[in-house]
Amino acid sequence: MIAAGLLLILVWGSSYLLAGARQRQDEAAWRRLVALGSGAAGGGLARPVEGLAFRVTVPRVGYDAVVREGVGLDVLAIGPGHYPGSAWPGQPGVVGVAAHNVFWIRFDELRPGDELLLETRYGVFRYRVTGTRIVRPDDRSVLRPGPDRQLTLTTCWPLWAGELATRRLAILARAA
Repeated sequence: MIAAGLLLILVWGSSYLLAGARQRQDEAAWRRLVALGSGAAGGGLARPVEGLAFRVTVPRVGYDAVVREGVGLDVLAIGPGHYPGSAWPGQPGVVGVAAHNVFWIRFDELRPGDELLLETRYGVFRYRVTGTRIVRPDDRSVLRPGPDRQLTLTTCWPLWAGELATRRLAILARAA
């Protein structure tokens, strides 16, 4: 039992360390992309490049990470992912971003009015938290667009439950 427990801790720990290394690589790649592409949000700037979509910063909890395109296990194992088909920052509709709760463990501390920043290759977009909802994993209503610019962050709930979480925390925000 002890050996099995140690093995599980080793697997989890190595995954977490590899995710951190991949985020550092993504950060370096993101800085290169931002240096290369600025200007209006037209043409090809509102799309992923090399799998990188944009960057999210959450000042209240001291979090920032590069967001990759997609929400498959391969993407979410290393950080946040942009829901394909959801809006891009600055565009009308809902920008949807998901991450495993291990990366967003402090996101239950977010309150209405807290600022969320999305940095793209064509500018920085500010959103303010309006509230949260706890939903079933198959409930996509939190990604349904309204008439304005919105942002929804989703992660497993409860945050402490890891892979055993049975619900999703949705953090809802509107353009500031």
